[in-house]
Amino acid sequence: MADIGTRGFASDNFAGAHPEVLAALAEANGGHAAAYGQDPWTDRLGEVVRSHFGDAARVFPVFNGTAANVISLQAVLPKWGAVICAEGAHVNTDENGAPERVAGIKLVTVPTAGGKLTPALVETQAWGFGDEHHAQPAAVSVTQATEVGTTYTPSELRALAEQAHALGMRLHVDGARLANSAAFLGVPLREITTDAGVDVVSLGGTKNGALMADAVVVLDPALAGGLKYLRKMDMQLASKMRFLSAQLVALFEDDLWLRSASHANSMAQRLAAGLGSLEGVTILYEVQANGVFCRLREGAVELARRRFAFFDWDNKGAVRLMCAWDTTEEDVDAFVETVGDAAADGQSPFSAP
Repeated sequence: MADIGTRGFASDNFAGAHPEVLAALAEANGGHAAAYGQDPWTDRLGEVVRSHFGDAARVFPVFNGTAANVISLQAVLPKWGAVICAEGAHVNTDENGAPERVAGIKLVTVPTAGGKLTPALVETQAWGFGDEHHAQPAAVSVTQATEVGTTYTPSELRALAEQAHALGMRLHVDGARLANSAAFLGVPLREITTDAGVDVVSLGGTKNGALMADAVVVLDPALAGGLKYLRKMDMQLASKMRFLSAQLVALFEDDLWLRSASHANSMAQRLAAGLGSLEGVTILYEVQANGVFCRLREGAVELARRRFAFFDWDNKGAVRLMCAWDTTEEDVDAFVETVGDAAADGQSPFSAP
């Protein structure tokens, strides 16, 4: 039995499923429905996705974000293609070699400031076209929001898409936290995907209240034909797909995706403000989604960890604190109070600014 009293900031993956998602699953569980996506929920999901991303969008539900990323990149790459991404991009740091081992993809990485690629940075790796000794740059992949919680603006994405397309490449968005970025920017999902020239999106659901559901959303119809084969080859074709689709419909049909992401973002803002009010604390990045990155001395980290789950971010005392759809003001204030009490007790927990 899970300890339902335990709270923390380790990951938005730690949160349970949203009650509205569970209710949708229960409703989908009644009676029989055709398998492998030939069901009313998957049909409805297609309509919902098109309402957000445009009439050309096609959606392919999968079990998790790793699969969404791998399949998305497979769809846009020739066998000899390479992907340019930030050194800290999720596909490079947290997929445990899945792009390389499952799809045979070469990732070409670029160091970034604040986690974001720019056309100038992409240009450092977008070369060697036509050289048989050089992996051919064929796609750019960005994480939205980035692994350090920053968000690409529509204009930043548009500049990357225009550059990629001019060079014959595609633009992929790893949107595990796309909802958080849209909520931060105050824009519809379409504005940071379709309208910005993005070709394919890994659409996140699990981190925003789903039980187990993400999707590949293809924005260029020319890419859609191979997706159904790739999804099956990569063992992501759900026989009872209605249960994946029902979760995503519950999230995106109305405004649950936005309500949940906006709440998580606001809790992160509250957390950053509270920690930032403590003497000597260093907030490492501007909070533009639902994550707070800060630097604490080891003593404070260990004291706080007695009450809350969270992850170390590096070996220099930095920690990552993630808020979720169910994070409460009480959770946030208790964490800030715990860290503040450590300082008040003379156990100076913070590194120098």
